[in-house]
Amino acid sequence: MNTITTVRASSWGSLFDCAFKWEGVHLLKIKSPSSPRALLGTAIHAGTAVFDAARIAGQDVSPDDAADVLVQTLRQPDFDVDWRGSDISLREAEATGLALHIRYCTEISPRYEFVAVELETVPLEIQCGGGQIVRLTGTLDRARIRRYGEGVGIADVKTGTAAVTADGVAKTKGHKPQIGTYELLYEHTTGQRCTAPAEIIGLKTKGKAEAATGEIIGARELMVGNENHPGLIAFAADMFRTGLFPPNPQSNLCSPRYCPRWATCPYHD
Repeated sequence: MNTITTVRASSWGSLFDCAFKWEGVHLLKIKSPSSPRALLGTAIHAGTAVFDAARIAGQDVSPDDAADVLVQTLRQPDFDVDWRGSDISLREAEATGLALHIRYCTEISPRYEFVAVELETVPLEIQCGGGQIVRLTGTLDRARIRRYGEGVGIADVKTGTAAVTADGVAKTKGHKPQIGTYELLYEHTTGQRCTAPAEIIGLKTKGKAEAATGEIIGARELMVGNENHPGLIAFAADMFRTGLFPPNPQSNLCSPRYCPRWATCPYHD
């Protein structure tokens, strides 16, 4: 009998950061309220996606028009947000979000020829042996498909306090598994291979409003492997087959603030 485990593209990084936490969140459905900074990221993505979708459709939408979506998302989120102890207020979040939104719409987006934004993908099922099937899912809700010469590639918008490095480039570390999954899903959905390098568009949400890009190469191969090395999907399949999801007490996110399973986890200090 086959066993199907569904993995969202955006969750691969957390699976290999702390699989015990991942199991709690994605299989056992243990939830906790979102943080204000996560809400800020969601709001920025919502506003910039409206702007880019209008560009693709040939519609005349100004950055200010699209900013209304950002503000509405901040003020009326459709998920729980815990503002207690936050290092940012709603007013500060709105000011930061609007500054980054305008910069993205006027400086970053015009550099690209996007062909899709918020693309709905067809789930991809991968046979991993032993009756284990890994089903990859995900809407490219924070990613764009950009035309690059004769091919296409992923351009994924990432926000965060460290989204832009001290060297002035977008932080790409940790994003490769998600990008690789996006490339697999795009190929499965459209029949077209992503032949261009992927890019991270980083929008820094703390301190000076900064925007930068960074390139990712070989993301698809990281997931499926090659003749010399297995891909991450093969390692994940072993966890799903055995039901063993190893904890990581040294994870930077091992705290009650970031892990809803922390209170009952016996593995942290």
